[in-house]
Amino acid sequence: MRNTLHHITAISGHAQRTHDFYTGVLGQRFVKKTVNFDDPGTYHFYFGDEAGSPGTIMTHFPFEGVGPGRLGIGETQETMYRVPKAALGFWTHRFVEKGVVHGALETRFGETVLPFRDPDGMRLALVGLAGIEAEPARETAEIPAEMALRGFHGVSLLLEDGEATARVLTEVFGFARTASEGTTTRYRVEGESLGAIVDIHAAGGFLPARQGAGSVHHIAFRAKDDAEQAELAARLRQELKIATTEQKDRDYFRSVYFRSPGGVIFEIATDEPGFAVDEPAESLGEALKLPANLEPFRAKIEGLLPPLDTQRASAA
Repeated sequence: MRNTLHHITAISGHAQRTHDFYTGVLGQRFVKKTVNFDDPGTYHFYFGDEAGSPGTIMTHFPFEGVGPGRLGIGETQETMYRVPKAALGFWTHRFVEKGVVHGALETRFGETVLPFRDPDGMRLALVGLAGIEAEPARETAEIPAEMALRGFHGVSLLLEDGEATARVLTEVFGFARTASEGTTTRYRVEGESLGAIVDIHAAGGFLPARQGAGSVHHIAFRAKDDAEQAELAARLRQELKIATTEQKDRDYFRSVYFRSPGGVIFEIATDEPGFAVDEPAESLGEALKLPANLEPFRAKIEGLLPPLDTQRASAA
């Protein structure tokens, strides 16, 4: 089984600012505008490639006025995007021009990495890779296709002890340990490109994470369909004695959740039915979409949500 990353869900603050950064600065498509199904007075944004492909989707719960999170043990430390190696100079210049907080280029596991932050302080990075220039990419007025993002490279997790979480990756999701640098161990799904890496940074003694703006809420791994999802969940329960939730219908995928041994919330999300299930592919993200049980309350929900100009694409 090759259960690479499906999506990553984060907490942010100002909704418009979040939209503008991910669409305007990073050049992602606004794939879906909906609400947090468990808190419908809050948006749920999805950003990704042109088709909303699994392995490219960053989602956000923008809670207006939420306090900043604190990075710590039991949390996703960084989310890494793939770009052509030759594009790193373009992105460095762009981050300077747009006032994006970023670090200097560095080398990790033999790859050149440009770390940066989103407006809420979420830790992100661009990883320059050779040989991916011909992959499909979303072009914008400011970002040529040859420079554009090409989905997730992977994530890093900050854990007290990574061994138990590593068992989930290797024994359930099909990752293999490939390398170590210092206190960080890399796990990879061989033969896959999008979202195929999880780095575990074992850092005993750190404070626990505190969720808030800039925090990753959970990471989701792919399952082809309901049957594969059920098989993965059963293996977690039976072989690793890890409890999972019942399946939850998120309209665009179906989800099962569990807390990994290191404390990070993991999700198993189905590839089907996808984001074009309730609006045409050419107009993804244009209208507010609600699940059927919330549709009778549309007027009330729209009154609670902050205004959002989806035509804007700036680094506000």
